[in-house]
Order: sequence, then C-alpha cells, then structure tokens
Amino acid sequence: MKNNHPKGLLFLFFTEMWERFGYYLIIGIFVLYMIDPSSTGGLAFADQKADDIFGTYIALTYLTPFLGGFLADRVLGYFKSIYVGGTLMGLGYIGLGFHNLTVFYISMALIIIGNGFFKPSISTLVGNLYSSDQYKNQKDAGYNIFYMGINIGAFICNIIAAFMRNQYGWSAAFITAGIGMFLGLIIFTLGRKHLETANVMKPVQEGDISLTGILVKVFLPALIFGIIGWMIPNNIFKSDSTDAFIFACIPVIYFYVRLYLKASLEDKKSLGALLAIFAVGMLFWAVFKQNGTALTRWANYYTDRQVTGVAEKSLEKIYLVDQKSFETQEVQKYDKQFKAEKDAQGNAIKVVGKDVYFTNISPTNRTQLESNNNKKVSLINTELFQSINPGWIILLTPVVVSVFAFMRKRGKEPTTPSKIVLGLFISALSCLVMVAAVYASSNGTVKVSPLWLVATYGVITIGELCLSPMGLSIVSKLSPPRLTALMMGGFFLSISIGNKLSGVLASMWYNYEDKANFYWVNFALLLFATSLGLLILKKLNAVMREKGLN
Repeated sequence: MKNNHPKGLLFLFFTEMWERFGYYLIIGIFVLYMIDPSSTGGLAFADQKADDIFGTYIALTYLTPFLGGFLADRVLGYFKSIYVGGTLMGLGYIGLGFHNLTVFYISMALIIIGNGFFKPSISTLVGNLYSSDQYKNQKDAGYNIFYMGINIGAFICNIIAAFMRNQYGWSAAFITAGIGMFLGLIIFTLGRKHLETANVMKPVQEGDISLTGILVKVFLPALIFGIIGWMIPNNIFKSDSTDAFIFACIPVIYFYVRLYLKASLEDKKSLGALLAIFAVGMLFWAVFKQNGTALTRWANYYTDRQVTGVAEKSLEKIYLVDQKSFETQEVQKYDKQFKAEKDAQGNAIKVVGKDVYFTNISPTNRTQLESNNNKKVSLINTELFQSINPGWIILLTPVVVSVFAFMRKRGKEPTTPSKIVLGLFISALSCLVMVAAVYASSNGTVKVSPLWLVATYGVITIGELCLSPMGLSIVSKLSPPRLTALMMGGFFLSISIGNKLSGVLASMWYNYEDKANFYWVNFALLLFATSLGLLILKKLNAVMREKGLN
C-alpha cells in the first residue's frame, strides 16, 4: 500500500471499518431487539411492525445521502460532513441503548441524518485520493481495499454484539456501536494530514442543479407527498410509514424521468441505461436486504441453534451463546399458536412478547428436555448469523476477482452490464436454497441445520459481488459529468426503495401458510429482474461501447 496507494487510504480504511462496525452491529440486532420480550429487555413489538420499522430505517439511511452528498459537495466540504455525520450516528447508536420509545425513534432519526452526511463524503474522499497521475490507475484496487474494510467491520461487529448482549444486555450492545463510531472519527482525525489534498469541494459546472433547486423541486414535493401518504385513511401498503415512503418517492422518481425526457440525445442514452439498471437493481436489494428480517427470523425461530459438548464449553468462555430455559407448560401453551401463526382474531402473527424458540424443536430433543424441565439450554446468538455474509465476501472476493482476471486475459470477461445481470440470476438461486430449507423443515415444524443459511448466504454473496461493486462503477462511467452527483443520488434512491420493499416483503411472511411460497415469490422477483436485464443487455452494452467502456 505504501508504494502503490496514497497514505490516506489506510486511515479511510479503518475509519470506514469502525463506522460500518457500528452500522452493521445495529442491523444485526435491530429486529431482534424490537421483537424480544419486555421481560428480557426488548420492545416486544409484533414481527410485522418490527419488519416495517426496519425496512423504513434502512430505506431512509440510503435516501439521505442524496441530500447529504450535495451539502458536502457545495457547502460543508467532506471533512465537516464526516464529523457531523459521524457524531450524529454515534449519538444515535448510544441513544438506542436507552429503553425508551421516544429516545428510540429520535436515535433512529440521528442515525439516518448522520449517515446521509457520512456515507457519500468518505466514499468521495477515497476517489479524490486517486485523482493524481501517480495513483489514478490504482483507483479500482483502492476501492476494493476500502470495500474490504467495510466487510471486516461487518464481520466482527456481530461477534462483539453477541458478547455484549449476553454479558451486559441490549443497552451495552448498542453503546458498543456508538463507541466504534467515535473510534472511527478519532482514526480519521489522526490521518487528516494525509487527506487534505482530497478534501476538494466540487466546483459548480454549467447546467448543474443548485442545492436550492434540489430542495424546492425534489425534497419539498417529496415531503408534501409523504405527509399525504401518512394521512391517507386505510393503509394502501399495509402501514402508514410504507404509504408515506412510497408516496414521497413519487416526486423524486418523476424528477428523474423528467431529467431523462429533457436530456439531449447523447445524454439520453446514458441516462436511460442508468435508470434501467437502477430499476433492476432495486429488485435485488428488495431480496438481499431481507438478511435483517426474513433470514434473521429463520435463524431465530427455524434454525437449530443449540450447541453442546466441546462447542458449548468453548463458546461459553467468550459468551457467544445465549442461555434459555425449557419450561414444558410454557412451550405447550404457545406451541399450537406458533404453528398456526395466527392470533385469536385470526390475524397472521407470531405470539407477541413471548419466547417461542422451543415450540418447533425435534421430538427427540423435546423428549430429552421434558425429562429435565427448566433445564438451561445453550444457543448460538441469532445475530452471529449476520456475520456469514461479510465472511463470505472476505473469502470469495479474491476468487471472483481472479476468475474475472483469468477471463480478461483471454478476452472473455463479461461487460459490466453482463456482470450485473449474472449477479441477479445467481442471487435468484439463493432463494431456491431457502425453498429447500423450508421443505427440509417440514414447513417450519422442525428446526433445521444452520448450514442452510450458510449456503444461502454463500450463493447470494456471489451474486452480490457480481452486482453491487458494479453499481457505483457504472454510474461514474456513464453519467454525464454535470449530472454525476444527481445520478449517484438516483443510485442510492434505488437502493433505498429496494430496502423499503424488503421490509414490506418480509412483513408478509405470516401471510404464507406454506413458507416455501414466500421464497418462491422472492425467486420470481429476481428472475423477473434477470429477464428485464437480459432484454436491455444489448442496448446497455452498445451504450458502453459508444463510451469506449467495458
């Protein structure tokens, strides 16, 4: 790194690693905290409500960078934006540690706003470090190194979260995320002298839309539409927050469609290609981001997390196991209702505020536990499963990069759009793994091996590596220079809508009597996205060739 990359990259690497440590720590335990019984420190929310809140939260964290990036470019600069964003996020993480609903929602708002300032600014600094002739050819490699920092943070955070939750409770886990964020800011401060040359605000170019124009033409109408969506009686999309979000997106989507329609013929080809990619990518994120909802639910309720023997003793020493009591009467009380997954009024829902882990264990395990009622059982913490995806990324990134490098040498490397379509198809296959898991569990009647989740995450990670890194790359390649910031905003908007849709889809889990159908729907969505990608692939490749790009 010393010879091939600027010194500032190392400091940005560790700053982002600790920032993502905090962000993904929250992602890993957010739903678990909301649905946990109040007797053990949780909020005792219904699963559907937790999914809705989670979907809204991750949607908004990817929507605010649209405005935050503009403020960083034109008003604050990247250093100030990182300090403002990081501080707000750190305070928000710590605030979640207070068991108070008002503070809970205020803390979410702080994180959402803070991420809007932080995320686009630090990514821009990475690119700016490579603007000189000395380093410009190493930009892609620099972003790969930076991306590894993100996933190292995402990998270790859940291990530490499990330790803190088991040893000290939910509050300690949230506060740990805040400490990680502030540690990242300290590292950033130590490296400032190596980053000064990258803190260059973007000059205003002819044809650029002003910050005032963005506020008046995009955000004000979005706010008004959002309020209308919230106030509409009888929810259209199942909840007020979902209605508000979908309605708020209408003026923003209209803005981008109008931008395309008014563009010159030359710009229209590039903008059309990007909007098409945003549309298919949105469906990817709608499925992928269920790692914090539907897949976490599968890990929590339908995966055999019990550890015994040497594994139990080893994990207990570092407190990565949760202790639960098997109480025969309580299990029998909720057993029938859990399997039916409907309440007394016929509404599809899990038992709220009760621990129902033992309701679908195997007959053999149940017999053993009933013979020793109230026995403490050691379970792997659910949030540890959130480390599987970043773990796979760390392992598979060199493999995927090597495969494409091998193909490049032989002149057979897929184009960037082709990689995106391939990523969509591979991601669709991960849904089939979960279909098989449902059949193996006899539709949730018996818990199944954790290896089903390991395999699912392994497949979708390959899809992610083909698709996700290509997104920002293709935006930077195809965007007309004066519209790059706007199209980056459009990219984040597509992720934001996809994230919200992930919460909407996950909240429908209890509407499916046959759980395999839930994953068949996800498979169909990604197969539909793949089909759309194939339909436009020829045109996308043609646009890339016209630009002299791969």
